[in-house]
Amino acid sequence: MRLSLLTLLLITILACDTKQDSYSGNQTEYGNPAAQGFNMEDSDSMAVMIADSVMSALGGRQNWDSTQFITWNFFGRRVHTWDKWNGKDRIEFLNSDLLIEFDIETKEGTVMEDGVEVTDEEKKAEQLQRAYEIWVNDSYWLVMPYKLKDSGVTLSYLGLEETETGFMSHKLQLTFESVGVTPQNKYHVYVDTTNYLVRFWKYFPENTMDTPRIATEWSEWTRHGDIMLSGARGQYQLSDIAVLDSWPDN
Repeated sequence: MRLSLLTLLLITILACDTKQDSYSGNQTEYGNPAAQGFNMEDSDSMAVMIADSVMSALGGRQNWDSTQFITWNFFGRRVHTWDKWNGKDRIEFLNSDLLIEFDIETKEGTVMEDGVEVTDEEKKAEQLQRAYEIWVNDSYWLVMPYKLKDSGVTLSYLGLEETETGFMSHKLQLTFESVGVTPQNKYHVYVDTTNYLVRFWKYFPENTMDTPRIATEWSEWTRHGDIMLSGARGQYQLSDIAVLDSWPDN
């Protein structure tokens, strides 16, 4: 049974790669290399293959790497404008006159309150750290399927399971080591067996937990630029999603 499923998955991956070849270049040759620090040794080969098939279904790794500017509204609370190539994010807080633009790697940047730049170093550092932690959370809600082979991730294959929304899915488990703000988290990610789009996820604050704190659908997949993105998360909504051609001045 496992061999049959594995064979079917291989055929699906090849089919997805062929489709991407006709869309924007040779995705098969480009591949989907894991990030440095991805735990390949302890990850299931089946889960890794599914992660590659997800990337292909979303538009392919080459298109993802070629996408520079992404913007989205997170739950109606704040708007992000992300320069993926240069590791920069701008957050506009919609419930206050706060705007933060910062470097994701160095956590250096500019904090504006009521149109005035914050110069108090302690207050500025606190706001920049807060912005970084917000970016880690908010971007994961949008682009998690592109990060299945990220640094510090271990991927496990938990078999086939139907989601609460009725999609037969490959169930993946993501655990983390020494990365991000909350490496003790765990996620279960449900990948549609027919088109390899993520259909559902479950979030566990602690990797020892059996009951998730959050369980939501991933729906309304839409092409933006050369990639696919989804904003519908059940009762939660990511809106105003767009891939931009340039960094907006305002």
